[in-house]
Amino acid sequence: MELLIEKLVYGGEGLARLPADGQGRRKTVFVPFVLEGEPVEAQLRKQEKSFARAELIEVLKPSLQRVGPACPYFQRCGGCHYQHTTYEHQLEIKAAILRENLQRIAKVELPVELQIHSAEAWNYRNRSRLKVQHAPEFAIGYFKFNSHELLPVDKCPISSPLINRAIGAMWETGRAGGAQGAQEIEFFADAEDARLLVELYGDSVPDRLVQELKTALPEVAGVVALAPADRRLGGVPRRSSILVGSGELSYKTKLASFRVSAGAFFQVNRYLTDELVSIVTGGRSGTTALDLYAGGGLFSTVLSREFKQVIAIEASPISYSDLKYNSPGNVKAVRAMSAEYLEKMAGKLKPDLVVMDPPRGGLGESVVHRLVSLGAPPLTYVSCDPATLSRDLGGLLMAGYRIEQAHLVDLFPQTYHMESVFHLTR
Repeated sequence: MELLIEKLVYGGEGLARLPADGQGRRKTVFVPFVLEGEPVEAQLRKQEKSFARAELIEVLKPSLQRVGPACPYFQRCGGCHYQHTTYEHQLEIKAAILRENLQRIAKVELPVELQIHSAEAWNYRNRSRLKVQHAPEFAIGYFKFNSHELLPVDKCPISSPLINRAIGAMWETGRAGGAQGAQEIEFFADAEDARLLVELYGDSVPDRLVQELKTALPEVAGVVALAPADRRLGGVPRRSSILVGSGELSYKTKLASFRVSAGAFFQVNRYLTDELVSIVTGGRSGTTALDLYAGGGLFSTVLSREFKQVIAIEASPISYSDLKYNSPGNVKAVRAMSAEYLEKMAGKLKPDLVVMDPPRGGLGESVVHRLVSLGAPPLTYVSCDPATLSRDLGGLLMAGYRIEQAHLVDLFPQTYHMESVFHLTR
């Protein structure tokens, strides 16, 4: 059927309407790889009660913003969503989606200018994780779009040059039979793209794979075997053993240097790390700062220069270990869930600033309530999901906070993912 794309929505799809039913209702249908205003031919693939999904067959009249993709795997690979449009237009799409989520969920029009921060659109990822297949023949790659079927890839243009070399080395080793036992492999490159940490996931990892990767890539700082993530522990990987070299990487930016261990979280955009930190910490000072969901101390380390004390909260055991290592003397690292810490310290803590960088699920009602009770005038919310951000902002704004600054930091070009930073005060 023919559909007219009304707008793009979070998730990388375009929104259109099916023809009216017998009662005059028009069900929403989502179509991938389209642009606003394009008439398209699409095939319905899935019908739900309140919406449908369709597969793009043909764009009948391409948008002036449409371009050819730079990656041969685009539309087959599930990793990228926006390679069919210019990078400038990608930023416009993300800004519109962020504003729409705020309007629809938080019921708020942005009262300040949305400041947009971007960098290089390609080769920006310092971390890439690939699936490994051994039968019927060896292959590594990503999942196909909307599938758990492997798509073999021999390069990834959003990953760093060193990671792309590592992908090529893994292909050579695997084809020679040296990768048996590995189920997934993750490459993490430092800020200069000069050193590489290799993380292998599987029941057993052959020595041959380790040695051949090390020989093919002198840049390898270490190879670490990790057991699959335990969902009972929040999906945190469990370190198994260091197979060769070091189990960590030194990540040096202009603002600070960080130890990042295998299995620990760190921001993936190698061009915008310092800018993100500057947006979060710039112009902030006082006696006490509280850094919730602190990770390895990306923000705490810099906040410590302008605050007498920083209290950094992190639940993951691997990231907490890095946090302690990276923290200056005036940073107090606490291993705890942020919600539990706030509940425990209710009435005992009066920070001058609270920084929050939660996972995709956001803060949630209980943390929002405890933050309001905390009474800190300035809050800085770092978010990777505009829907949960808008939900949480709705609660904070109703409690008397107002938006002082709004930033869209494009850490994930070519994809629908976005990072935003909101400074709140009351």
